[in-house]
Amino acid sequence: MTEAPSLSSMLEAILFGAGRSMSVDELAKLLSKRNFQISESLDELRKEMESRQKTALQLSEVSGRWIIEVNPSLSPFLPDSFKPEIPQRLLPAAALIAYHQPMPQAQLVDMLGQKAYDHVRDLANLGLIDKRREGLTRRLTTTRRFAEYFGCPEVEYRKVRSWFRGEAAKLGLTSAQLAASLAPDEQMTIAEFSGESETDEIEAQAEE
Repeated sequence: MTEAPSLSSMLEAILFGAGRSMSVDELAKLLSKRNFQISESLDELRKEMESRQKTALQLSEVSGRWIIEVNPSLSPFLPDSFKPEIPQRLLPAAALIAYHQPMPQAQLVDMLGQKAYDHVRDLANLGLIDKRREGLTRRLTTTRRFAEYFGCPEVEYRKVRSWFRGEAAKLGLTSAQLAASLAPDEQMTIAEFSGESETDEIEAQAEE
């Protein structure tokens, strides 16, 4: 009789097959397990994967969600064609968050409309942004995976923001113009950002 696989092995198979980040709640419901069992097994799996010799993959946690991804040390050596595609409809939201981070989700909604909620969810599922509750809204910032995808030489979100703003300045574009240019087929109408002081205040509070 074949021995049942361990919970950590099941989690590895599911996360690898999913190709996206998943929360502990999702995994617990999928496997009919308790949340603490999933959390413990995820920690075991991460340690196990880190101990493997010359492993190409790693288990990462981003905003409380778990994902199996390529080890960052291999990224510079991979062909460009290997890079996974982000749906074009998500690129404007990604650019706006990078440019204005830490960005209140409410402000992104002001700029993009109600579809911003779906875009935030999808970007978070891809492990590209971090969303944290801040009062009645969420505070949006980019992740290391975001920086790697867009070829940004920096990882820390303030430095990513500076880099993005520099790239926009070279093109002579505002954040809204830059965002719209990334998805021309969507024909998006994007309002200009009007809450710079609000963003600065959130960042100042986060640093205290």
